[in-house]
Amino acid sequence: MPIATVNPATGETERTFEPLGADEVEARLRRATEAFDRYRTTGFDERAALLRRAADLLDEDADAVARTITTEMGKPVTAARAEAAKCAKAMRWYAEHAEALLADEHPGQDDVRDSGAARAYVRHRPLGVVLAVMPWNFPLWQVVRFAAPALMAGNVGLLKHASNVPQTALYLEDLFRRAGYDEGCFQTLLVGSGAIEDILRDERVAAATLTGSEGAGRSVAAIAGDEIKKTVLELGGSDPYVVMPSADVDAAARTAVTARTQNAGQSCIAAKRFIVHREVYDAFLERFAAGMRELTIGDPTDENTDVGPLSSEQGRADLEELVDDAVRRGATAVCGGQRPKSLERGFYYEPTVLTGITPEMRIHREETFGPVATVYRAADLDEALALANDTPFGLSSNVWTRDTAEQERFVRDLQAGGVYFNGMTASHPAFPFGGVKRSGYGRELSGHGIKEFCNATTVWHGA
Repeated sequence: MPIATVNPATGETERTFEPLGADEVEARLRRATEAFDRYRTTGFDERAALLRRAADLLDEDADAVARTITTEMGKPVTAARAEAAKCAKAMRWYAEHAEALLADEHPGQDDVRDSGAARAYVRHRPLGVVLAVMPWNFPLWQVVRFAAPALMAGNVGLLKHASNVPQTALYLEDLFRRAGYDEGCFQTLLVGSGAIEDILRDERVAAATLTGSEGAGRSVAAIAGDEIKKTVLELGGSDPYVVMPSADVDAAARTAVTARTQNAGQSCIAAKRFIVHREVYDAFLERFAAGMRELTIGDPTDENTDVGPLSSEQGRADLEELVDDAVRRGATAVCGGQRPKSLERGFYYEPTVLTGITPEMRIHREETFGPVATVYRAADLDEALALANDTPFGLSSNVWTRDTAEQERFVRDLQAGGVYFNGMTASHPAFPFGGVKRSGYGRELSGHGIKEFCNATTVWHGA
């Protein structure tokens, strides 16, 4: 895949970039290693000041970088602006909380004495150079939620961003440099996916984090495993959105529209499979489909647009294959199911609601990365749980119920990294984010995320 900005709203290539050569990659690896040797000894106050400066600069740049994001991957500009603001917020959160999150841990005195020590504690030390392989769908946020905690822990970063968002990737390198970081602390590598293996195998790279497809995760995990290097993987999701009889059906349907179509449905944590109890199925479906039909699809630079184009022609083709397969096998498109006739250029697809899904349809098992919802009817709580867990993924989940006993049952039995009641999944720096099953392993954000790339070092002093 060429490293290029292809505007999804027009299909036109606006700018191309030559990938870095081997000598240039080597220079950046050397620079990162040298930077880590210096940066790891800095104090939390110095790191926090740098990260707050980066947040301030991002706020100043928000309009310009939002338009770059919109041009490169099609996100409506209002959503791109919100993404920039969320990144600045996360930077400030880690600048404020990192020192406390990584404070020395002191075991109980009875355990210290029992070990024969006069004193003992655990210190969290940085690992070193961390390679981040990141996707295009949230081109700022996916990077910052790695970079902010990693930098505050004393690590340095190498970013291999998706090849269709090179200008955003270069912006991020420039942002941290302007904030005052040593130029080796955060560098963008404009390279193709074929270069990842050699970089990850380099002994100067200590660990890797990847957000992306299941296939990409398998590849990086295999290489890192062979080299015995730490990885964190956030992969696909096919998140359930369960609606039970005690739910506020109007609110559930309104929220469902946003949960399915945020970022044109191109989100790992977007709700994708809507599992509705038979008692409220008809009412929910009617309201949900009506809300999907009312969305404004079109030019992502227009402030009034709700749903922009998909990021690429291939992405749209993949989505069409899933929908067409389902319809051929008996599914019903309650709304949507095709390209909008009024938009001849660009990679647009109508917000779509499908019913009558059966297990032999590909869409029942595969992730839909676009504004397509599948709606299932569940006879009772047990069937709702069975449908929710009938997926190879386990990233997050959404459940609408006011029944506390049902809530406890879902917390106990849902196979997911998060359970969100009476609302939709949304990441926040204070809460861990990640999944189970084929959605990956490890956690980002919160204290759990900042410790993923730290060496938990036992310090023991004899009597």
